[in-house]
Amino acid sequence: MNDMSDTFLYTSPLDPRAKPLIDELIHEYDSRYGNYFNAEGAAAELNRYPPEAFAPPHGNFLLLVRDGETIGGGAFKNCDEGTAEFKRIWTRSDLRRQGLARKVLVELEAQAARQGYARIYLTTGFRQPEAVGLYLNYGYTALFDTSADPEIYKSLPFEKDITHLAEPALDDAEPRLRVAGANY
Repeated sequence: MNDMSDTFLYTSPLDPRAKPLIDELIHEYDSRYGNYFNAEGAAAELNRYPPEAFAPPHGNFLLLVRDGETIGGGAFKNCDEGTAEFKRIWTRSDLRRQGLARKVLVELEAQAARQGYARIYLTTGFRQPEAVGLYLNYGYTALFDTSADPEIYKSLPFEKDITHLAEPALDDAEPRLRVAGANY
């Protein structure tokens, strides 16, 4: 794997390059949950928020692109004053266990901090132990009893303070194409 060919692209859920992310999320959620949360399945959940919710200045939507192909992504929207809510964190199923979700998480945290957020809130489903492991191993605090059967909660909330990521404001509001894995 060549990390240097991985780039972050800030865009919108309406970008055609986001289609693989959205299609695979729908398939994955439907295969894990069926209509457990919604009679219409995952598509209804993914369409719960308008694309504008994931647009600056209050949100953002990014894709991780390798050699022109979307291989991961994620988004955030405003949760409350100072808190961004992460949504749609995804990596392509055939490329999992390579640290791509962690890369997306790190970049989303940095971008949320650049946009003035001090705290991250997110939820994951009770049938997504990989996501739970990622968040617990990357400094997120579970807002539920991790020793209990996750199914009793349905949705598993986490939070993380990111005030340490704050940096001086930049003059330019231009979107940036960033190289994944680069340290800034």
